[in-house]
Amino acid sequence: MKNLVLYFSVYKTTKAVATEIAKQTDADLVEIEPVKPYDGDRSHYNALARYAKKEHDEDMRPAIKNKIDISGYDNIFIGYPMWWYTFPMIIYTLFDELDFSGKTIIPFNTHMGSSDGGTYRTIAELEPNAKILKGLPIEMSEAERGCADKVEKWLNSLKVKERSA
Repeated sequence: MKNLVLYFSVYKTTKAVATEIAKQTDADLVEIEPVKPYDGDRSHYNALARYAKKEHDEDMRPAIKNKIDISGYDNIFIGYPMWWYTFPMIIYTLFDELDFSGKTIIPFNTHMGSSDGGTYRTIAELEPNAKILKGLPIEMSEAERGCADKVEKWLNSLKVKERSA
């Protein structure tokens, strides 16, 4: 089984979790990069939150800058922060553009109290021909402190840690 960790991260919190998952699963790691970058300065959080709400309210699909090829992977971890109680609209772009049929999707997300906000169920609805495994919602502060133990426990419960050649 070949593993891929795809992630979208503005404040590098989801990236920290993605990096830990990739390390523990010997997975390839690919960032979902927007054509129009988001402001990663946390002191501008309110402006980012307003823009994220606008994207959500207008059902926008931010363009992805990098070409993402999932054809050679069996298990695809998909990570994102929670924005307005759902995933960022660029994640919808990802599901619009890629065909996950026959793949195993393993979601994970960072949040500030909203857990997964129902996004794992949304992924199952968007990708009915993929297998969706139990996701990992991780509190933002916990992700930033270090989440190796939590990730390891979750991966062990899923039995997807080893990568075979």
